Amino acid sequence: MGWLSRTINSSIGRKTVMAVTGLLLSLFIIGHLLGNSNIFLGRAAFDSYAAHLHALGGLLHLVEIVLLLVFVLHVGFGLYLFLDNLRARPEGYAVTRSAGGRTPGSRTMPYTGLFILVFLADHLARFHFTPHTSVSDLVRENLTRPAIAVFYIAALTALTLHLSHGLWSLWQSLGFNHPKYETFLDRGGLALGILIGAILIMIPALALFWPGFLR
Repeated sequence: MGWLSRTINSSIGRKTVMAVTGLLLSLFIIGHLLGNSNIFLGRAAFDSYAAHLHALGGLLHLVEIVLLLVFVLHVGFGLYLFLDNLRARPEGYAVTRSAGGRTPGSRTMPYTGLFILVFLADHLARFHFTPHTSVSDLVRENLTRPAIAVFYIAALTALTLHLSHGLWSLWQSLGFNHPKYETFLDRGGLALGILIGAILIMIPALALFWPGFLR
């Protein structure tokens, strides 16, 4: 466990772990988004996607274990950095921009992260650990309830804010901060975060306002 001790005691090490785990989680979110986008194609397409995903069996469980490890590292180091920042001047994962000041995404990183953690626990309880015969029925049953749909929209808005800064910050932490492409990474990360969030938010919004959702 010597590497863990060295990483925790190194500012660069902590930022690198946050960046790498953040990148892996972002890739997972994009993959999850692409899969869940089958909802827009209708009930049959979404159920078919879910069936193919569950057919992976042991491989799917392995991916889930790796994701859990990555998530624990991201949350653990994020909490460590947040507490460390309370004892010192603001720096670390929610770094200040070199120009233009801080953004809503950077200012709210710890709080949106906590909201996402609560949302993830609720999401897993509703969709992963609940027995069901039809994924479409389960999704429709939950997301057509106004309180749940509004909660999902709020949580996914928090995810959008988190990604809007996190995607930029991870490149900074990994050293991709050359003036030639800093603006591109900055705006690209912001645009990608908003795009991901907007598509995900469309799902509970559609369930809330369209009577034919997954029928």
